[in-house]
Amino acid sequence: MIQIDDAGSGSLIGGTCIGVMRVETNEYHYDIIPLTYYTEDNFSKKLYLHKAAEISIGFLDQMKVDKNEEIHVCRGYMFDYLREYLKTNGYNYKSTKILNPLQDRIENTFENYALSLGLSKRFLSYTKYPFHFHRLLKWVYADYDNRRKLCKTGWKSFIKYGSLRFDESYSEITKNKNIFCLKCGEKIDNGPVKIIKFKSNFLNVIYVHVKC
Repeated sequence: MIQIDDAGSGSLIGGTCIGVMRVETNEYHYDIIPLTYYTEDNFSKKLYLHKAAEISIGFLDQMKVDKNEEIHVCRGYMFDYLREYLKTNGYNYKSTKILNPLQDRIENTFENYALSLGLSKRFLSYTKYPFHFHRLLKWVYADYDNRRKLCKTGWKSFIKYGSLRFDESYSEITKNKNIFCLKCGEKIDNGPVKIIKFKSNFLNVIYVHVKC
């Protein structure tokens, strides 16, 4: 049986991971829909759905999946165009909730991808999966010029909150409050600290090492 699923489509940061697995052998393939598909123009055209189908079909061909082998496809919108292809071409598929073994494998794949973009393990633990939009937005504003390019900029939520005015100031931490730098991810000790504030649907306060 073949399982097809995605991970990261709900994350502000990064593209979307598409994974295909043959359950009996644990053969697993994945690819990432690039962020270029999530710019405002491309996102409005839903080109990412075409790319999800293209990646999936490529792996089905690579794995030599015939039209009799059972295929389970995640029932989410990401595979709307893939389902059209499978139906038109007579594949034995059904839309369903994808569980293990693929579920854990693809979520771990996306987590490792997110780590490669600069998110820390501690921060991923804090945001939970799927990643929380406003918590990730704080991470972006901690290093805005560099991290904005890692976002799905075509999202309506990013268009609304992704170019806000923010204020920077400096202060002193005199009592250890278990505060972590949202730029480097390390703990901030007592002493000078940079503070970034912006207002989305609430006031956000970010702490950053002065040296960062």
